[in-house]
Amino acid sequence: MAIAIPAIYRSTVGKKAVMAVTGVILVLFLISHMIGNLKIFYGAEDFNHYAHWLRTIGEPAVPRRTVLTLIEIVLAVAVVLHMWSAVSLARRASAARPVKYQSKKNKSHAQGYATRTMRYGGVIIAFYIVWHLLDLTFFVVNPLGADDTPYQRMIAGFDPSRWYITAFYVVAVVLVGLHLHHGIWSAFQTLGLRTPRSERLLRGLAVSVAVLLTLGFTAVPVSITFGWVS
Repeated sequence: MAIAIPAIYRSTVGKKAVMAVTGVILVLFLISHMIGNLKIFYGAEDFNHYAHWLRTIGEPAVPRRTVLTLIEIVLAVAVVLHMWSAVSLARRASAARPVKYQSKKNKSHAQGYATRTMRYGGVIIAFYIVWHLLDLTFFVVNPLGADDTPYQRMIAGFDPSRWYITAFYVVAVVLVGLHLHHGIWSAFQTLGLRTPRSERLLRGLAVSVAVLLTLGFTAVPVSITFGWVS
């Protein structure tokens, strides 16, 4: 088994399968994370209680933050495998096409907006993830640091005076939405779920999940910046 797994991963099908499975893990995380973020509309007490609960899952059976740390490790591994598979597949596709397209029109048609979004949007998303962690997980760039409640740190992070942070966040989330739309549809195909009968349903599901997550994640920073949540 120790030999078979790397052999499978070296194949194009294996890499696509890894991308699909890790993508599913990341989508499930995004859905749960969005639901948690939306608790800010219920007020400071509910949001702070949710943030406290995340760090105390499993107590007293396991020490504080054990479950959350395990979740973070799984997410980190999923992100690394997802990105590595994407890069590997892109290089393999490029190597399999040694002759460049003869015209910009053909090149544009072959790549399409989705491919360019997945490639360049992924870089912006990566920067956004780093900033987001530094802001609301490690409190390095948050105006309040680690000396206040999660609710107040969230409010301070998207304060109207920091509108440019909100703008960057919204752009990144929109790119995440485009990434999700293309990625979820690709995952359905990779996992063999696409059939003539299910195609319309699966396309609708991919669009719905992408739109829902985009609106859910942008609702919080936009509401704070415009003063609807304070």
